[in-house]
Amino acid sequence: MRSFVADSHFFAGVDPEELTKRFGTPLYVYNEAILRDRMRAVAGMITKYPYTANYSMKANSNTAILKIAKEEGLNADAMSEGEIRLLERVNFPYERIFFVPNNVSDEEMRYAVERGIMVSLDSLDQLSRYGELFPGTQCSVRINPGVGAGHHEKVITAGKHTKFAVSMDEIEGVHEIAKQHNLKIVGLNQHVGSLFMEIDPYVQAVKNLLHVALDFPGLKLIDFGGGLGTPYHKLDGEAAFPIGDLHDALEPVLDDFVEKYGSAPLFKSEPGRYCVAEGSVILGRAYARKSNAGVKYLGTDIGMNVLARPSLYDAWHDIEILRDGKPVTEGQTEEITVAGNICESGDVLARERTLPVSRDGDLVCVLDTGAYGYSMSYTYNTRPRPAEVMITPDGNYRLIRRRESFEDLMSLLCE
Repeated sequence: MRSFVADSHFFAGVDPEELTKRFGTPLYVYNEAILRDRMRAVAGMITKYPYTANYSMKANSNTAILKIAKEEGLNADAMSEGEIRLLERVNFPYERIFFVPNNVSDEEMRYAVERGIMVSLDSLDQLSRYGELFPGTQCSVRINPGVGAGHHEKVITAGKHTKFAVSMDEIEGVHEIAKQHNLKIVGLNQHVGSLFMEIDPYVQAVKNLLHVALDFPGLKLIDFGGGLGTPYHKLDGEAAFPIGDLHDALEPVLDDFVEKYGSAPLFKSEPGRYCVAEGSVILGRAYARKSNAGVKYLGTDIGMNVLARPSLYDAWHDIEILRDGKPVTEGQTEEITVAGNICESGDVLARERTLPVSRDGDLVCVLDTGAYGYSMSYTYNTRPRPAEVMITPDGNYRLIRRRESFEDLMSLLCE
C-alpha cells in the first residue's frame, strides 16, 4: 500500500503521535515546505508578461499562511471585510489586495475603498451602486466568460447556471453605468470554477475574457481566475495538475491579445486550492468499530464540523492509517466506511474504502485538507474547532491556531 505522508516526508521527522499528544485530536497539520513549493509554482505560471498570482484566501485564511503568501510575492484576493481585516493583521499592503466580493453591503464596499483597495463588482446592480457611492473612481468588473468547470455543480462559478458575474450580453450595460457615474473600468476578472484538472476550459475562458477586454481601453489588470486542481486521488496514482502545460498554452493566447490591444496590462490569476490543499492533513483518532447491515464502520473524531467537504460535495479525500507514528502499509486490508462523531447520517468521511485493518487508538490521517478545510469548519453539536500546527522546513513545528475551548463557544452568549 502506498503512503503519501511517507513518500513526501510530510511530517519531516516530526512524530505525529507527539503532535496529537501535545495538541489533541482532531488536529490540522501543515507542511510549510509544500505550501511554499505550490505558491512558487503558480507565481511562475506566466513569465513573458507582467503577472502576479493573487492567493485566494477563502481557501485558508490562517495568518501564518497569509504571511507565507506575502513572503513568496503573491498578492491576495479577499471576499469579505473580515478577510481584509486578516490581511491587515499581517500588514499586507493595500495595493496588493484585490476585493472580489459577491452581493455585499455598502459598508463592505466602503471599507475597501477607504483603504485604496481595488474592488471588483459582480453585477450591473452592484456596479451601479458602487457608482452612486464612489463616482469618478476606478474599479474592476467580474465577467462570466460562458465557460464553467469544477468538481461539483456547487463550485462551478461560470456558464449558464451560476449566481456570479456579469454575463457577456450585459457588457453594454457596464459601459452605460460607467459613463453615467464617470467610473473608470481599469480591471476585468473572472472565475470559471474550482478543482478542474484539464487546462482546456481555463484556456477557453481566458480567450473569451480577452475578447471582452478588447472593448475596454486602458485596462490596468486582467484577472483570469483560479480553480487549478489538486490530485485528491494521489494514492491511486492521479497526476498533478499540469501547470507547465498551462503556461505553454497561455503564452500564444497572450501574444495574440497584446498584439491586438497594443500593450500588456498586468495579468493575474487567483489560485487558492492549488496553493494550500496538499500542504495539510488532519490527524484524528479511531474510537469505535461496528457493523450495520453488513457495512463496516470506523468511528473517528473527524466529524463533518471539522472537514465539511465530503458531506457538502461528496468530495474524496485519501485516508491513511497511522500506528505508532508510522503509516500502516502492510498486512490485511478491509472495506470500511469512515465516519465522524456528529449526530447526522451524512457525517461520513469516506464510504467503503479499502484500508488497512485498524485498531482503536490508531491515528486516522486525512490527506489534502489545506483548502476549504479549517476555513469551512464550524461548531455543530457544540464541538470546538481544532488546533492548527505548522511543520517548518527545519523539522520543527509551531502552533498557528490554538484549539477552540468551550469557553470560546460560550463567550458570545448574552445570558
